[in-house]
Order: sequence, then C-alpha cells, then structure tokens
Amino acid sequence: MTKLLIIRHGRTEWNRVERLRGRADISLDEVGRKQAEAAARRVAEWQLNTVYSSPLRRAMETAQTLAQPSGLEVKKLSEIIDIDYGQWQGLSLEEAAARDGELYKKWLHSPHQVKFPGGESLAEVRDRVVSALERLTAEHNKQTISLVSHKVVCQVMVLSLLGLELSHFWDVTQDICAVNYFEVRGGIPSALLINDTCHLEGLS
Repeated sequence: MTKLLIIRHGRTEWNRVERLRGRADISLDEVGRKQAEAAARRVAEWQLNTVYSSPLRRAMETAQTLAQPSGLEVKKLSEIIDIDYGQWQGLSLEEAAARDGELYKKWLHSPHQVKFPGGESLAEVRDRVVSALERLTAEHNKQTISLVSHKVVCQVMVLSLLGLELSHFWDVTQDICAVNYFEVRGGIPSALLINDTCHLEGLS
C-alpha cells in the first residue's frame, strides 16, 4: 500500500486579493507561513518518506516546512506546477470576466471545455499529473508520499484519483493549505480525507 498526501500551498498575497496566480512565482505571506507550519504538524502523524513539490516558491516554501521535521529534502516535480493561465495570469476574477466574458462564463459552467488564451486546458494538466501519480505510486510502493501543489492541480489530482471526469471540476474544493489523503492498494486509490483544513482553525 502506498500512502499519498496531496497538499495545497499556504496563502500568498495574490490569494488574499484573489488574483489568478498560475506560473507567477509568489512567496507565502505571513499567514501562509503559519498555515504551512500547521500543516506540517498535521501530516507528521503519517511519517513522510518523500516530499515532492511544484517548483514555484509558494509550493516549495510550504513543502520545505512539511519536510523539515523529518529531515527530508524536497524534490521539485515539474508535472505538478500550477496551471498556465496564459493571458489571464495576474488578473482578478473581475478583470478576467471583463476581458473575456464568454470564456469566463464557460470556465464557471464548463471548465473542461476551456483552454486559457496562451495557456493550458484542464485536460493538459490532467495528462501531466496522472503520469506523475502513476510513476510515483509505483516507485514508492509501501511508502508515504507528499505532493505539494496548487488549487487547480490539486483539484485535478483528486478528480483523477476518484475516477471522475473533468466536468466535475467545480464539485471538488481545495482550500488554501488543505490536506487530502489517499491509500493506493493494488493500483486502486481510496480517499480517506479530502480538503481537510481542521489544522488551520484559529489562524488568522
């Protein structure tokens, strides 16, 4: 059995003001660092063997906080980098809606049909993360793996592990610094926790 922890990074300033982050390389803010510390205490019970992270700073900073108690070195994993929003990167939701009204409506109602101008689609994200998940669960059989990534990517990973189509994208929530826990037996994943944020109670 392989134990798989999927964790969204802590808060950044662009999370606070709700700007589309994508490949922008933003650091955690003070609250985000506290959230990462709380997540580290939460996942300590699983005795991590390996920690992988998106190469972007907000994920790496979160992953390094998770790895530190176990003395592990974080491994960068390009397949779980955030979605490429292309021309939408850095826009607020209001700005995106004003810029591309029809595409924004499609993103809200049929996200699986959207390809961001100059960026990626959810299907492209799924292809790269599924490949990584299959490889890592095989390489780390009977170990506990932590993957630190981003909202969209975490949602796609959870959907893929649950066997759900990308049309269900908005049916899965991934809050800031949420923890998801799966156990993979004989190649079949079972969900034990999804979007757990209990460790963040009391943080401001």
